[in-house]
Amino acid sequence: MKRIVIVGAGYAGVSAARHLAKTFKKNQDISITLIDKNPFMTYMTELHEVAAGRVEPDAVKHDLQRIFKKYSKVDLVTDKVTKVDYDKKAVLAEHGTFSYDYLLLAMGGEANDFGTPGVKENGFTLWSIEAAEALHAQIIDACYRASREHDESKRRALLTFTVIGGGFTGIEMIGELIDWVPILAKQFRLDEKEFSLKLVEATPNILAMVTEVEREKATKYLTKRGVELILADGVTSVDNHQLNLASGRSIPTYTSIWTAGVQANSDTENFNISKGRAGRLMANQCMEALDKENVYVAGDLVYYEDASQEGRPVPQIVQAAEQTGHTAASNIAAAITGGEKHTFEGKYDGFMVSIGAKYAVAYLNDKYHLSGFMATLVKHLVNLVYFFSISSLYNMVTYTRHEFFDVKNRRNVFGGHLSSKGNRLWLVPLRVFYGSVWLFEGLKKAFGLFGTTSWLGDKVVFPFPWLQETVSGASQAVEATTSASMAAAEVAEPVFSLSYTYGETPMTVFEQMPDWFASIMEFMMPNQEVALLMQKFMVFVEIAIGLALIAGLFVWLISAITAGMVAMFSLSGMFYWVNIWFIPVAIALMGGAGQAFGLDYWVMPWLGNQLDRLLYGKERHIYGQKK
Repeated sequence: MKRIVIVGAGYAGVSAARHLAKTFKKNQDISITLIDKNPFMTYMTELHEVAAGRVEPDAVKHDLQRIFKKYSKVDLVTDKVTKVDYDKKAVLAEHGTFSYDYLLLAMGGEANDFGTPGVKENGFTLWSIEAAEALHAQIIDACYRASREHDESKRRALLTFTVIGGGFTGIEMIGELIDWVPILAKQFRLDEKEFSLKLVEATPNILAMVTEVEREKATKYLTKRGVELILADGVTSVDNHQLNLASGRSIPTYTSIWTAGVQANSDTENFNISKGRAGRLMANQCMEALDKENVYVAGDLVYYEDASQEGRPVPQIVQAAEQTGHTAASNIAAAITGGEKHTFEGKYDGFMVSIGAKYAVAYLNDKYHLSGFMATLVKHLVNLVYFFSISSLYNMVTYTRHEFFDVKNRRNVFGGHLSSKGNRLWLVPLRVFYGSVWLFEGLKKAFGLFGTTSWLGDKVVFPFPWLQETVSGASQAVEATTSASMAAAEVAEPVFSLSYTYGETPMTVFEQMPDWFASIMEFMMPNQEVALLMQKFMVFVEIAIGLALIAGLFVWLISAITAGMVAMFSLSGMFYWVNIWFIPVAIALMGGAGQAFGLDYWVMPWLGNQLDRLLYGKERHIYGQKK
C-alpha cells in the first residue's frame, strides 16, 4: 500500500488530488488523503466580492465532497496540520496523525505585511474567507457608526476606505468599493460625498505586472470614479484611526485594507524545508522539496524560479497553482509506477482584473486587449471553465446563479436585467390559462369535439405523404382534395399574421416540411400503425401537460417540452403563426411560475434535496479520514 497525503485543498491541492485519483482509479494499493482545515474549497479569486457584499460567503465556498464524490479514491479529512515528522513519514494534525509515503504540501499563501507596524492589529486582509467576512463586517460597522456620528471629521474618517497595494487584489477590492459606496450611502442615509476611496501603492504605477494598455485603462477608470491614487508612497504604520505614509502624510481612516503582498502560509514556518522569498518552500523543476525525500510542494507555497519566465519565481496565480499541482501529482505517480518524471513549464494564457461588477481589463494570449463589458464576460467565462475542468456542474450552476440571477442592487455586468425579486404571483393566471389551452386541445383531440377528428380513432391525422392510403382510387381522392384546396385558396388565401383578424385565413409557419425534417419524421413514423400509436400518445401528452401546468408541477421542464413540441408542429406544417405565442409564454413560465400556488413549491425543494444526497451525499462540517 502506497499512501499519498496532500495538505491543502486549494487550486493546487484539488488539481493534484483529481489527477492522482484518475491515475490510480483502479489501483487498490494506492490511498490518497486530502487534508484541509475547512470542509470546503475557497474560491479565492472572488473574495473581494464577499468583502464588498456583492455575493454571500457561501458563493465562494465549494464543498469538497461535491468535488470529490466521483473520486472514491480520495479520503477527505477536515483538520489543521501542525507538523511533519519526516523520519517517521507522518503528518501531524490537531486531531490525528497521517502516515505517508509521498507528501504534497499545497497550503497556499497569506498576506505579507513585511513587518509593517500595526497591520496585524489594525489592518484588514483578503486572503481567507474569514478575513473577507471580517472586512465586510468592519465596513458595515463603520457606516453604522458614521450614521450616528455628529462630528464631521470623525464621520469622514469612518467613511474613508483605504486599500494598500495596487496589484490584482487591491484593484479588484477598490473596484467593488466603488460599486458599493452608493448602496451604503442610501442604506445608512449618508451623504455619498462624505465617502472617500483611496488606493496606496509604493511604486509609481498600479498593476505593475500588466501591459501599459491595461494599466492606463484601469488608472483612467479609477480616477473617473473618484478614487484617489496615492502612488510612489509606502506605508510606515497602520494605527487604529489613521494610516501613516512614508511621505509624512497621515490619512484619517478606520478601515485600512492590506493587499500589498503574499507570503507562504505561516503554518509551514517550522516544516524544516529550505525557504525562498516570502517564506515560500523551495522546490526543483519537478516540484520536489529540495532537501526532503518524497516531499513535493505546489501552489502559492512553492518557490521555483521558472526558466520560461526569465528566472522569475512561479507567480502566485490560479493557473500556476493548478499547473504546479498537476506537475507534482504527475511526478508522484511516476515515482510509484517507475515512469518518466515531468518538469514544470509554466504556461499562462493572460490575465484579467475586474474593477467592480461591470468593468474589467484583460490581456489574453499575448495579443488580445479587452476592457469593459467583454473583459468582464470573459472573466465569468473563465470561472465557469474552471468549474467545468474539475467536473463540477453543480458549482457551474451555483456560480451562474450567484453572479447573474441572485444579484442585489444591480451589481452585475448586465445590471439588474437578469435578476428580479418580483412577485411570481402574477404568473399564476398565465400558467393556469396556458395549461387550460393545452388541456382543451388534448380533450378536443381525444373526443373529436367541435367537429374535429378524434386522434384516438383509426384514422391517421398527420398530413404526411407517406402515410396516405394507397388503395384503388386513392389518386383520384388526392387529386380531388388538391383541387378543392386550390379553389379554397382562391376564396381566402392564407395571410401572415400574429393575430386573428376577421376575414383572414391564418398562415402556417411552414407550408410544407423541410426535407431534412421530413426524413426524421419518416424514420419515426414509417407507416400508419406507428403513426396511429404516435398520435394517441400525443393526445395523452397534451392532456398531461395541461394538468401539470394548471397544478404547477414541473413547470420549468413542462414549459421547455412545450416549446419543443411547438417547434415540431411548426416544422411539420401543422402550426399557425397566430399561435406562435405558445413559445414566449412557455419561456416566461420557466421563471418559477410553479413556485406560486403550485406543487413545485413543495415538490422541487424535496426533489432537489433527494437528488443532491443521491449524487453527493450529506454535506458535513467535518470530514473524517474514512468515508
